[in-house]
Amino acid sequence: MEEQMARRLVAAEGKKLQQAGLVARTWGNISCRIDENHFVITPSGLDYETMTARDLVLMDIRNGVCCGAHKPSSEKGVHLAAYQTFPEVGYVIHTHQTYATAIGLCGFEQLAMTEEEAEKLGGIARAAYGLSSTEKLAGAVYDAMQSGAKVVFMVHHGVLICGKDREEAFSRAMLLEEICKRSILGQPKKKPRKDQKRQEKLFHVLQKHFHYVGICDTPAVLLCAASGRGIPAQVDDMAQMIGRKIPCCLHVRRDMLGLLRKYGAVLVPRVGVVVSAGTADDVEALKALVAKAAVCCLHVRATGASATLSPVNVAIQHYHYVKKYALQKDGEA
Repeated sequence: MEEQMARRLVAAEGKKLQQAGLVARTWGNISCRIDENHFVITPSGLDYETMTARDLVLMDIRNGVCCGAHKPSSEKGVHLAAYQTFPEVGYVIHTHQTYATAIGLCGFEQLAMTEEEAEKLGGIARAAYGLSSTEKLAGAVYDAMQSGAKVVFMVHHGVLICGKDREEAFSRAMLLEEICKRSILGQPKKKPRKDQKRQEKLFHVLQKHFHYVGICDTPAVLLCAASGRGIPAQVDDMAQMIGRKIPCCLHVRRDMLGLLRKYGAVLVPRVGVVVSAGTADDVEALKALVAKAAVCCLHVRATGASATLSPVNVAIQHYHYVKKYALQKDGEA
């Protein structure tokens, strides 16, 4: 494929993936093969709304050398693994889609899918865990692909999806999410009870103490809040932006302000999750993260598995996010 065409395809695809709920903010990444030895990939730290074809980074499949005005995505290693493994693959998407991420935590053996759907996905595998952006993660994905799988669950992280072209990769991502949504466990059958007056009153009070505050009240979030238990960090993006847990506040008047200042996200029964951040954009990002974290938490509880990230891995990722990506997002690094 001609390089400029590949650049335009990838730049446009980012917005399409956002609209479909497969990626958010600067999370996730996309690449397109140009020829036998090269591909273009989304840059690190640029959101899909402002990204242009010119911002993409050219990479050499043989040695990983890159060329461009920006640094390539920090997950360039998993894209390299895909192109090095499959000569026929022309397009790769790394998503953070909600239901597939949740399924990946506990294994995909019980997916409710037909033989035709399995064939369309091109094979499924599950890569062992490695910290985001590390050689360990890239190596784990490479090993998983040796089975021939074009869809790889990245435990605690997301999914890598390969296709011969953009259409096949995108359709596989959408099909996978549909299959995972019908296979997910532990989700509420109907929306749990919410106290609208309590929610509005709490929001009004918190606005006096925080510049930017928001509330997420999806069914999964409300069910987690009703349980009175916190949500542990089970997915990398939650660990990065929030930390080791989303606590549950049972005594709002006594504990709410302190918990919200410490964690930035707090469960409240019959309200949902209250979030606070430094910008309105960060508030929306937190709401998306906690919505996914709640789905993941309920699925893990229903399976009886253990999928909590280690305190060390959480601490490393949270520090990395605060010191690097948050500054980069604000244009300071």
